[in-house]
Amino acid sequence: MRAVHYDGAGGPEVIMVTEVPDPVPQAGEVLIEVAAAALNRADVMQRRGMYAPPEGVSEIPGLEVSGRVVAAGEGSDLGVEELIGKEVVALLAGGGYAEKVVVDARHVLPVPAGVSLTDAAGLIEVAATVHSNLRGEAQVQPGDTVLIHGGTGGIGSFALQHLRCLGVEVLTTVGSAEKARLAVELGADHVINYNEEDLGERVQEITEGRGVDVILDVVGAKYLQTNLASLALDGRMVVIGLQGGRKGEVDLGLMLGKRLRIIATTLRSRGAEAKAEIVRGVAAEVWPLLDSGKIRIQTDRTFPLDQAAEAHEYFDSGTHTGKILLRMS
Repeated sequence: MRAVHYDGAGGPEVIMVTEVPDPVPQAGEVLIEVAAAALNRADVMQRRGMYAPPEGVSEIPGLEVSGRVVAAGEGSDLGVEELIGKEVVALLAGGGYAEKVVVDARHVLPVPAGVSLTDAAGLIEVAATVHSNLRGEAQVQPGDTVLIHGGTGGIGSFALQHLRCLGVEVLTTVGSAEKARLAVELGADHVINYNEEDLGERVQEITEGRGVDVILDVVGAKYLQTNLASLALDGRMVVIGLQGGRKGEVDLGLMLGKRLRIIATTLRSRGAEAKAEIVRGVAAEVWPLLDSGKIRIQTDRTFPLDQAAEAHEYFDSGTHTGKILLRMS
């Protein structure tokens, strides 16, 4: 089968498409003939040599795919074998940029109604990330006020729609007027252009000095102090990315005074059972919103697998809104 290989660490020029052996499913696993895979920032960080796959995981990048189940591992139970022939999406720790992939059967879900098999590739990683962090870690409830950084990216565009369905007041950051318009369409109540406005001041203005209950942060150190100052009493900040650096100073007095919590999580390195639990939660709470059309897929561009380098160049440009996909056929 064809698959992407990183020839060292660096820019998109290190991306190569090579022939590799087909993976073989074990008991409890399924083999998926991949229709499409989605790009995520973790793939870019791995390409740059800054985010190695967990031990025992394929060096092939790619954390989510869509496709058709073509086989089950020998010794699998009937429920796993019944997936053969079904169109599914799969949550992976790696291996997605390939024509075939093996995955724990508990980490797959059916393609939602009305969603194309290609577009579905960009669903499960963002759904699992948003649901597990906002509903799970931060325990967002209706009536909360939430700040989402990067409201038109893959994570952000999904989070805005999901929070709108939950009855949450949502603030988000964007970098242009065009992205601001899209963020409002996706469900943002308030949009802050970080290139033109002071983030901390705007949060205080919007919330009348109260601050927000929850922040979902993909930036890291750059916004650390501003984020903490923008949280309300008993506020929670969930850090899921480090685009703005990994080290910063924390005012512990501020945290004590407002009873703040900083939660840092990754999805990729979690164990199989933990991921299975997250997928079950997504199936119960998020998939019905997709089936009903209350959350829509925000696909920006689709590239053929042979143009994986061009897809990464486009991702690196920072101009995309929503998901970038790689089509296998």
